[in-house]
Amino acid sequence: MKNIIRLFPLFAGLLIISSCKILTPKDTFIDEPKENIKKNSSSEKKQLEIRFSCGEDGISKYTNDGWVVVKQYSEEKICTWKSVPATKNCKMEKDKGCKITMPDKIGQEKIYLLER
Repeated sequence: MKNIIRLFPLFAGLLIISSCKILTPKDTFIDEPKENIKKNSSSEKKQLEIRFSCGEDGISKYTNDGWVVVKQYSEEKICTWKSVPATKNCKMEKDKGCKITMPDKIGQEKIYLLER
């Protein structure tokens, strides 16, 4: 047991030394010229996703600014919630532990994918 304790610092040292990476000239990298980066970023199209819920609709604001609708779809969404008693004997004003929250109004959420 004493021999294992004496060899522990040796093994720990070897583990640390073997895990370090030595940099060689092959590992260095060359940055791309900045001109290529600017050309690539300016040619990309801008995309934007907009969501309108429960009867709201403001897409005309974006289409007037030059955005084009690429994709449009809608999903069902809960607009408002209401608290109701869990049982007939529940007094919601006095006992807050006996109320549950349920969906009140369900509407549509419109999702637009815009591109410029």
